[in-house]
Amino acid sequence: MNQDATFRAVLVVGFLTMFVITLYHRLRSWKSKEPLDRRQEGFFILATLRPIALLMYVGLFTYMINPAWMAWSSISLPVGARWAGVVVLALGIALLSWTLGRLGRNLTDTVVTRQEHTLVTRGPYRWVRHPFYDAVALFVVAFALIAANWFLLLTGLLVFILLAVRSRTEEALLLARFGEPYRAYQQSTGRFLPRWREPDR
Repeated sequence: MNQDATFRAVLVVGFLTMFVITLYHRLRSWKSKEPLDRRQEGFFILATLRPIALLMYVGLFTYMINPAWMAWSSISLPVGARWAGVVVLALGIALLSWTLGRLGRNLTDTVVTRQEHTLVTRGPYRWVRHPFYDAVALFVVAFALIAANWFLLLTGLLVFILLAVRSRTEEALLLARFGEPYRAYQQSTGRFLPRWREPDR
């Protein structure tokens, strides 16, 4: 088995694991059958985020079917860097599972909250407010490294940037929903990275 075939197989297994975990939690959250108004994301995000994510997935699926079809956007990487991508993929899967497990039925694919939404501050949410987006960032890096492909990196980075932009609207809606408890939560956590605080004196 050549290197591309090996990394293709690893990527397929990792993606299917990610898909199954996400599908399980999405199905649980969809049981409420509650309609979600995605228009609150704003026109710019609606017009860009999902189409660019679709491009990324098309590139990813194309690579998983036949790596040679994505050779036009391949980059030369040491084998060690590609295996490092496998480690990053495993970390992303672990973070995704932890995050969705804590989020429970609060999970949505947009910025609006559900009628019975609760403020989650445990698990990975204890340190960062958007661990799901951190998992997305890990997947982007992992996909690009494993496939040694700049197209996956570029489209993935654009997706993460748009999610970061969307997170501001999301937080404004959470603040309006939960008020002071959410404001206090914002002050004690980082958006995407843990906030290092000075020790109490």
